[in-house]
This record gives sequence, structure tokens and C-alpha cells, in this order.
Amino acid sequence: MGVINAKEVQVGDEVFVIYNNPHVPTVSNIRAAEIVPHPKNPNAVALFLNDTFHTIEDDDALFTSEAAAEKAYSDYMDNHDQMT
Repeated sequence: MGVINAKEVQVGDEVFVIYNNPHVPTVSNIRAAEIVPHPKNPNAVALFLNDTFHTIEDDDALFTSEAAAEKAYSDYMDNHDQMT
């Protein structure tokens, strides 16, 4: 499906994420992000997205391509709609 294991990313990798707008919770976008050195922990990496560093959590979904992220989002929304 194009999902990347967050424990296998390396500095310089480009990943794609489904980013929920913090100001409008019902709006999500797919964004490219870069894996960078964590600014406070030299032994870790972080996600650089929208000019901000984000700690990578175990439940974050990172994708290899925009198309893979779009498919995952579409599949999720299709399943969600069937449940409601």
C-alpha cells in the first residue's frame, strides 16, 4: 500500500502524510514532508511539515507517494461512510 515503517526512515527521506487542519478539524490534506534530524534529540529524527518539526509517533502513517496516501485516505473514508 506504500506505507513506510516510521522506525525505518532516514534523514533526507521524503514522505507523504495525511495532515488534519488544526483550525478546521473536518479538513484533511495530503502533504509532502521531509525526515530531518530531531532538533532536540540528536539520536532521533523528526518530520518537517509546514515549516514545523513534528515528533514521529508510532501511530503516524507515512506514505511513499502522494498516490499511496490518497488511496489510504479514500479507503478509510469509504469504510467510514459504510459504518455511518
